Amino acid sequence: MTRMGARLAALGLTLLLAILPGAQALAGKAPEPGTQALARQAPEPGKKTVRLGVTQAVDSMNPFLAVRIISSSIHRWMYGFLTVPDPKTLQPSPDLAESWETSDDKLTWTFKIRANATWSDGKPVTAQDAAWTFNTVMTVDAAKQANGPAVENFESVTATDDRTLVIKTRKPQASMLENPIPIVPKHVWEAVDVGKFENDTSPAVGAGPFIVAEYKKDTYVKLKANPGYWRGAPKIDELHVLFYENPEAANAGLKKGEIDLIGRLAAPQFEALAGDPNIVQWNTQGRRAVYLQLNHGAQTIDNKPVGDGHPALKDPKVRQAIHYAIDKKALADQVQSGLAVPADGSIVPPMYQEFFWKAEGDDLVTHDIAKANEILDEAGYKKGADGVRTTPDGKRKLEMRFSIHTDTPVEDKIAQFLTGWFKEIGIPLSTRKLDANKFTEETGFTGLFDIAISGWSVNPDPEEVLATHLCSRRPTASGEGGGTESFYCDPEYEKLYQEQLSELDRPKRAEIIKLMQKRLYTDAPVIAIYYPNNLEGYRKDRITSITPIPEDKGILYGGSGYWPFYSLDAVAAPADSADGGSGTGLVVGVVVAVVLVGAAGFLLVRRRRSVADERE
Repeated sequence: MTRMGARLAALGLTLLLAILPGAQALAGKAPEPGTQALARQAPEPGKKTVRLGVTQAVDSMNPFLAVRIISSSIHRWMYGFLTVPDPKTLQPSPDLAESWETSDDKLTWTFKIRANATWSDGKPVTAQDAAWTFNTVMTVDAAKQANGPAVENFESVTATDDRTLVIKTRKPQASMLENPIPIVPKHVWEAVDVGKFENDTSPAVGAGPFIVAEYKKDTYVKLKANPGYWRGAPKIDELHVLFYENPEAANAGLKKGEIDLIGRLAAPQFEALAGDPNIVQWNTQGRRAVYLQLNHGAQTIDNKPVGDGHPALKDPKVRQAIHYAIDKKALADQVQSGLAVPADGSIVPPMYQEFFWKAEGDDLVTHDIAKANEILDEAGYKKGADGVRTTPDGKRKLEMRFSIHTDTPVEDKIAQFLTGWFKEIGIPLSTRKLDANKFTEETGFTGLFDIAISGWSVNPDPEEVLATHLCSRRPTASGEGGGTESFYCDPEYEKLYQEQLSELDRPKRAEIIKLMQKRLYTDAPVIAIYYPNNLEGYRKDRITSITPIPEDKGILYGGSGYWPFYSLDAVAAPADSADGGSGTGLVVGVVVAVVLVGAAGFLLVRRRRSVADERE
């Protein structure tokens, strides 16, 4: 063992002994008071408490910085927006803005902020809060990380009085009523440095259906129903988000009754829930695309090269050949057990038929190893005696890295398939396993990768995910802002984005968005491989009712609105629940997670800005 390895092992043991009572007993120590409560949140007797198990940690409680699906979900529960998706139609419906109107030239939008909305500290929600929020994203580079493109077309945002918000745009903006930015309380946030503020003290001030009452990084988030919520308090008293180190541990927690609901399952974990009479398996169309990110020449926003991507990936012919080498149906069938749709299109999943584009005819890229080899041969990438291709100048072999996440079995399987197929076309592939922070820094900021696994959960209006491929989403030289999914900066794509932004005829706009997807598909800065089904499970002996979004065969956790968790109902915890039942599985999962986080903290002395693996 190296000296560094020994130090990390010692650190892990220290954390283990500090947190797990059983481990302390093995070491001859008595458990420290409160450690069990830290590791597991038992429902309070008589209260309706729902416990959600997740395997993804919050990247930030700061909504200006957070992009992970768990973070975005929590922000949907704790903050209000101008509008929210209607649970039946997914069309924009009133939230903090009770009504709105637009000028004849479609350049000025006037929103009326509802009078009965209050912050959880009792202060009224005003138009000044919304104006401050939007202006901060418009003017502070660090605040652009989560949703910067949503305000790029804004010329000005002003509050003419407490209830009137006026947004003026440079061009008409078709997505105005689907703005994804949470409104934060000005009286709290104007006193902090938005780019550095963790927003991790409790209770956090919000105006959504739930209030964050307690947050332990990488361990749990406890939310309580907001009694002052303008729509009325949720039906449950508390919502606990409990972090597990891996899906298998979370699955075991659901079966044991330590948690009540788990979402975003991979096929093996979903199938493992079959046959349990207390668990409902939930299998519907998903809102997510899984794809490969190719480093075709990473640059900062001022066009300065960064990273060490393989230079051959700058060649569209190489990217096209890689695309032909991939058997997407095999990945959907064998990696996801058929619980996914092969992605013969781009990054908007078929759940959104209005905007979904599927390649056909000459545009369609099929699994064709011979075609891939032909493309590379014609482009001058010759195979050597070892079967490995070299660049046309003969100076570098086409040996590439594939970056995946540590301890993600599904990604391991994808890597195995890709390695075999790429070998057939003369491109050896070596797998690199990175923790989430390292992964997202390298693929979103520093450009230290060749090919990486990625994905995004798409909203009913896909503009947000399309914007992750804009020039403006590349990071600054200092590593701020960002939010790129590909380091893409393509004039044709940019032109189409601006056209769809100002096209108010919805069918015409949909056609432009399909052209954008076609451009991504053919130029291949990213290659969509499949659209996973939405796979979830919940305990019907605990949850008595829950409304998905959309209501017709929609999503529970990770949907595009707060409605499922606002609407759900559950049985109250029995009087003997204070002892909590068996919590061993969760304790072990949390301990492993904390040990990993501690080790990462030992190695990383600065907080990593992250665009995440499980992205919103």
